[in-house]
Amino acid sequence: MSEKKDLFANKSKNWDINNKRVQGAKKIANSIIKNIRLDKNMHIMDFGAGTGLLSYFLSNSVGKITAIDISASMLNVFREKSHLFNCDIDILELDLIKNPPNLLFDGIVSSMTLHHIKDISALFEKIYNLLPNGGFIAIADLYRENGTFHSDNSGVFHFGFDIEELKKTVQKVGFKKIQFETVNTISKPNRDFHVFLMTATK
Repeated sequence: MSEKKDLFANKSKNWDINNKRVQGAKKIANSIIKNIRLDKNMHIMDFGAGTGLLSYFLSNSVGKITAIDISASMLNVFREKSHLFNCDIDILELDLIKNPPNLLFDGIVSSMTLHHIKDISALFEKIYNLLPNGGFIAIADLYRENGTFHSDNSGVFHFGFDIEELKKTVQKVGFKKIQFETVNTISKPNRDFHVFLMTATK
């Protein structure tokens, strides 16, 4: 995740102003709530948490969220508004692949971070080891696209994902009950881009 650190340093202050981004996070959270039986006893991780948009919309449904990102500026924005969240919040600036926390989580969620991760297999291996048996993942990102989603592809390692290829990667690590659902469409001048939510259990 280190590739993302400098890329987002100058974006954090204005990150939440984009209404499309806010509404997109809300749609992803609503789909997670629909597909996963969350409760107030759960401690989940939001990796690539950024300014906390996804976490905010999930905070009514869980007991604690540990937000992980490598961008200090993004996490500073998260920290400034964390008192608005409806659950306990812990914020960690770290690289999940290089330095995973010594914790177990009931579930791990993420929104629009996966395409910034170079080694997807390594990421899912780390994630798998941070979950107990029965723990879940709920990860949203772009379907395969033509490289035009970002105006600048610095720090972008995947132009979205072929879901069959992604499913094989996740299965190989050991995840089960892998499902995909289209949760959002992001309209840009050049075309529409579709966002999936992948859920699975250990």
